[in-house]
Amino acid sequence: MRAPAGRSPIEKGLDVLVATQDPSGSWKGDYGGPLFLPPLYVGTLYALGRVPDASTRAGFLRYLRAHQNGDGGWGLDVEGSSQVFTSVLNYVALRLLGVPPEDAGLQRARAWFLPHGGALASASWGKFMLCVLGLYEYEGLYPVPPELWLLPRWLPFHPGRLWCHCRMVYLPMSHLYGRRARVADAPVLRALREEIYAEPYAAIDWRAARDRLAPTDVYTPRTAFLQRVNRLLGAYEGMHSGALRERALAEVLQQIRAEDEATHHICIGPVNKLYNTLVWHFERPGGAEVEAHVARLADYLWENRDGLKMNGYNSSELWDTAFAVQAIAATGQTQRMRPTLARAYRFIVDQQVLEDSPQPERHYRHPSKGGWPFSTREHGWPISDCTAEGLKASLLLAALEPLDLTLSAERLADAVSLLLSMQNGDGGWATYELRRGPRWLELLNPSDVFGDIMVDYSYVECTSACVQALMAYLHASKALPASRAEALRGAVRRGRDFILRAQGEDGGWEGSWGVCFSYGTWFGTWGLRAAGVEVEHPALRRAAAYLRAHQLADGGWGETIESCRQRTWVHAEGGQAVMTSWALLALHACGEGPSRAAQRGAAFLRARQQPDGRWPEEHIAGVFNKTCAIHYDAYLRVFPVWALALVDGVSVG
Repeated sequence: MRAPAGRSPIEKGLDVLVATQDPSGSWKGDYGGPLFLPPLYVGTLYALGRVPDASTRAGFLRYLRAHQNGDGGWGLDVEGSSQVFTSVLNYVALRLLGVPPEDAGLQRARAWFLPHGGALASASWGKFMLCVLGLYEYEGLYPVPPELWLLPRWLPFHPGRLWCHCRMVYLPMSHLYGRRARVADAPVLRALREEIYAEPYAAIDWRAARDRLAPTDVYTPRTAFLQRVNRLLGAYEGMHSGALRERALAEVLQQIRAEDEATHHICIGPVNKLYNTLVWHFERPGGAEVEAHVARLADYLWENRDGLKMNGYNSSELWDTAFAVQAIAATGQTQRMRPTLARAYRFIVDQQVLEDSPQPERHYRHPSKGGWPFSTREHGWPISDCTAEGLKASLLLAALEPLDLTLSAERLADAVSLLLSMQNGDGGWATYELRRGPRWLELLNPSDVFGDIMVDYSYVECTSACVQALMAYLHASKALPASRAEALRGAVRRGRDFILRAQGEDGGWEGSWGVCFSYGTWFGTWGLRAAGVEVEHPALRRAAAYLRAHQLADGGWGETIESCRQRTWVHAEGGQAVMTSWALLALHACGEGPSRAAQRGAAFLRARQQPDGRWPEEHIAGVFNKTCAIHYDAYLRVFPVWALALVDGVSVG
C-alpha cells in the first residue's frame, strides 16, 4: 500500500489503520517475542503425539533460526542475550522438529550452552519442561507439591494469594510434579540426553543439580528464605502421605477444570494453557479435555515475516482496539472514520464480560461482570486497565451519533462497579484482582529469570487508566446519585495520591508493562491531569523536565528493554517512534505541546514515517515481569498518529 501524495502524516497514518482493521472491527497482530514459548508448544505437541503439519513445522523452524544469537544461543526474548534456559529448550525443539544434531546451527548452540553448564544449569522453568519430556529427572527439581492447595486459605503463603499468572502456572506444574508425569522414552530422547549435557546422563547427581544455575539465567537470585523453604518441601516430599497426595491432586485437577471451562480452554496465558493440556493428556489420554485444548492451541500462534511464533496471549485485540479508537478520535477526523469506528465499537461492545465466572470464590477469582479482557470475551479474565480503556473508548464512541450501538447504562455501571471493587487499599489498581499477598512473598520467587511475579501489585499504568475512566464516566453521566458520584471522586482522589507517591525523585514514573520510563511517565501525567491536577503542579513540572532531559539529539526518545531490567533509563541508539509518541503524549498533558522539545519530537515522527504511511520496525516496546520483551504490533500504527494529533493542536471531533 502506498499513500497518495500530498496527504498529511496523520491522514496517511489513518489510512493504515483503516487498511489494517480486522473484519471483526478489531486491530490485532503480532504479540510475540518471548523465546521460551515456541519450544514449550513444540514439546507439548510431541508429548501429545501430534506431528505438526508441514506449514507449522516450517514456520517454527524459520522463527527459531531467525532468532538464534550470533554466539549460538537464544535469549529470553528476540532482543535478549543468550540464556541456558531458552537455548537448551530451543535446541530440543529443533531436534523434535526433525533437525539432525549435525546441523550447523545446532552445533553452534551446543558449543555455547555446554560450556555454560548445559541443561543442568538451566533456570527452573526449563528444567521442569525437560522433566516432562524425559530429559531431566524430577529429583533434580525442588518440589512443587500439590498439597499446598489444601492449606488453609487464610495463610499468607497459600497459592491462592499469588498473582494469578503465577498461581495458574504453578497449579498445573504441581499436578505434573505430583504425578511425576513423563513421556514414553524414544530414540530421539535418548539421543538428546547425550547432546544437552556435558557429562554422562547416568552419572549426574540430580539432587546437587537442583542448585546448579548459570549466571546468564539469574535475574532474581534465590534467597536464603527460598532455600530454607525448598529444603522443608524436600523433606516433606520424602515422607508425604499417598492418600493426601491423591486428595491434593484431585483438588488441583478441579481447579484446572474450572480454569479451562471459564476460559473456553484458552486459559489465562500460554504457559498454563500448555501445562493444562499436558495435565489432561497424562490424566485422560485422548479424552474430551485434551481435544478441547488442542482445538484452541492455534489461538496462540501468529505467522509473520520472521516465521511462526507463539504469542504471549491469545491476542491483544481489545487493548489495541481501545487505543486505536482514542487515537482516531484525537485526530478530529471522526466523520471520515465513522465506518471504521462503528466496526470498532461493535467489537468493543461484544467483548465486555457479562457474567462472573462460576463459583469465583471457590476458584480464587475476582468478580468479572462488566469488565473487559486484554483480548476477547471468550478469554474470560478481565483486567483493570483493559476495563478502563474499554470504558473510555465506549464513552468516546457513544458521543459520536448516530452509531446506534450505545452501551446500556446498566452495562456501563457494571464496568464502573468492577473498577471500584478492584481498587487496593493503597489507592492504586493492580491487574486482574485486588492485591492478596504480602510483598515478602517475592522472597519465594522460584522462577530465576523473572521479577515481581508473586504478588499483583498496584501499578501506575493500571491506576492512571482507572482514574481516567472513572472521570470520563463522571463527566458523561448526567444524573448520578450523590453517593455514587462521591464514591467515584473518592476513588479518583486515592488514585491520584497513589500516582503522586509513585513518581520517582527524578520526575519520571517506572513502567511495568511497557518500555519503560517513557511509558510510565505517559500514564503518570495523564492520570494526574484526569484527576484535576493542574499543569503548574510540581509533579508535572518535574515530569516535563525529566522528559526534556532524556530527549535524544535526533529529536526523539528511545529506550531498550534494559531500562526495565536495570530499572533506570537506558537509551536506545536513536529515537523510537512509539516511545517518542509516549513522551509527546506526556508533554501534552504537562501543557508543553507547543514547546520546542515537543515540536522536535513531532518533527522526528513526521520524518520517520514511510511513504506508505507506516513507521518502520524498531525496538520492542512491551515488557512483562521486568525482563521479557514482548511485541505490540499495533503500537506503531496507533501511537504516532495519536501523538501528532495532540501536539499539532487538533481538537477532538
